Amino acid sequence: MRAVIQRVTRASVAVDGRIEGQIGAGLLVLLGVAKGDEDRDVQYLVEKIATLRIFGDPQGKMNLSIGEAGGALLIVPQFTLVGDTEKGRRPGFDRAAPPDAARALYEQVVAGLRGRGLQVETGVFGAHMRVSLENDGPVTFILDSRGG
Repeated sequence: MRAVIQRVTRASVAVDGRIEGQIGAGLLVLLGVAKGDEDRDVQYLVEKIATLRIFGDPQGKMNLSIGEAGGALLIVPQFTLVGDTEKGRRPGFDRAAPPDAARALYEQVVAGLRGRGLQVETGVFGAHMRVSLENDGPVTFILDSRGG
């Protein structure tokens, strides 16, 4: 499971011109699910996203987690994060989990973060989405539950 997390001052996701999820300050999380991902991958990402200290404290040091900073999360499914670009010019998506399995694990991540008392908005699984954001920093990290 891979996630690109970006600290934002605001972010939103729209489908067919209608806003489906939006947040103010917090994290935009683009989430890709690979074949073979399971509960331990979900738990790794939930723990890491919830506790990563990437928000400024009163001295301006990255010392606060999303919850401590009072931020929200916008989690957007993005299967292209597990795409393979090593060969040729067209990405391959054989590494991506089948849609039903990916949706279930995506929903587990959302539920796990909500279960920690965090405000979570979402994109629409399987839809063509337009994501808007204003990076804060910019601060961007890539998380991989398999360490790759």
